[in-house]
Amino acid sequence: MMMPEEIDIQAVLAALSRGETLDEPASKRVFDALLEGRLDPPQIGALLGMIQTRGVTADELTGAARVMRAKVGRVPYTAPRGTVVIDTCGTGGAPKTFNVSTAAALVVAGVRPPPGLGVDRVVVAKHGNRSRTGRGSAEVLARLGVNIDASPEAQARCLEEAGVCFCFAIHHHPAMRHAAPVRRALGFPTVFNLLGPLTNPCGADRQLIGVYASSFVPLMTETLRRLGAAHAIVAHSEDGLDELTVTAPTTLGVVRSGSVTTERIEPGSLGLRTASIEAIRARDDEHAAGMIRSILAGEEGPAGDMVLLTAAAALVVAGAAESISEGIGLSRDAVESGRAALALETLARVSHA
Repeated sequence: MMMPEEIDIQAVLAALSRGETLDEPASKRVFDALLEGRLDPPQIGALLGMIQTRGVTADELTGAARVMRAKVGRVPYTAPRGTVVIDTCGTGGAPKTFNVSTAAALVVAGVRPPPGLGVDRVVVAKHGNRSRTGRGSAEVLARLGVNIDASPEAQARCLEEAGVCFCFAIHHHPAMRHAAPVRRALGFPTVFNLLGPLTNPCGADRQLIGVYASSFVPLMTETLRRLGAAHAIVAHSEDGLDELTVTAPTTLGVVRSGSVTTERIEPGSLGLRTASIEAIRARDDEHAAGMIRSILAGEEGPAGDMVLLTAAAALVVAGAAESISEGIGLSRDAVESGRAALALETLARVSHA
C-alpha cells in the first residue's frame, strides 16, 4: 500500500501568502492532503481563502481536479454503442434565476437525434448539489418528485430508462466532508465551485458548464483541455449569469479535440426574443419547480426559450446537433412531443424504485 506523500502545509501556505502559485504536481499533493483529512480547518480555510483572493490557476485547478476524479464514487453505467453521456453542471455563484441546466437536462433526455451524426441517444448524468440559497438542483428535483438520494445503481437505471439521472455530489464525493464545514463557514465561492463540474461521477467527457465570472471561461476551457475533454462548452453571459441566456449576449469557450476557441452568441440571431432577468427569476425552489413543469408542458416565454437554448448547446456538445439553431429545433420537438415531460416522470419513478 502506497503511503500518502508528505507535504509541508505551513510552507505551502507561506508561499501562497507571498502570492506564489502551485504547479500541477504540488496542487495534487495539497488537495490530496485536504481530501484525505490531513489538513485542519484553519489550514483549509487559509488555503481556500488565499487561492480565491489571488485567483486559481489552470495548474492548480487541473491538479485538484485529478485528485477529485480519482476519489469520486462512480455510477456503474457503460454507455451502449451510439449513446453519448454528457453533463450540464454549472458552478453556481451567479445571480439566481431558476434551475435552467436542470430543466435543459430533462429536455435533452427527450431528444431524438437526427440520423447521420453517429449519435442514437444522448443521456445526461446531471451532477449537482444543494445551494446556499436553498434553490440548487437537489432542492428543485426533490420538489419535482425525484429521489435525490438514489444509489449509484439506481442512477444507472435512470440513465437507461429515463435518459437522465441526478448524481448528488455529497454522495459521490465523500472526501469532501473534510472541506464542507469550512466552505459553509466561509460563505463565498471557492475553488470547489469550479471543481464540481470537472468531476462528473459518470466520467462524462462532454460537458456544458456555466461559470459565474468571465475570467473563468478561459481558465475552465484550458483545464478541460488538459483533462482531455472530447467536447465542452463553458458559458458566461454579459449580464453576469452562469448560463446561456436570453437576457444578454453569452460568451462561449469551446473545447474540442484538444483545441480551444471562443464564440459569442446573441438571442436575437437565433430567433429568440431578449428578456429581462426578472422574467426568468424564481422566488424559491417551489416556484422554480413550477416553472420547469410549465416549460415541459409546452408553455412558451423567456424561461422556456432559455431552456431550449441551453439544451441546444448541450446537444452540440453531444454531437447530436451540428449547430445551436438545429439544437433549438430538436429541443422544441422534445418538449412539444411530450418526451421531455416523460423523461421527468420516468426519472421520478425509477429513482424511487
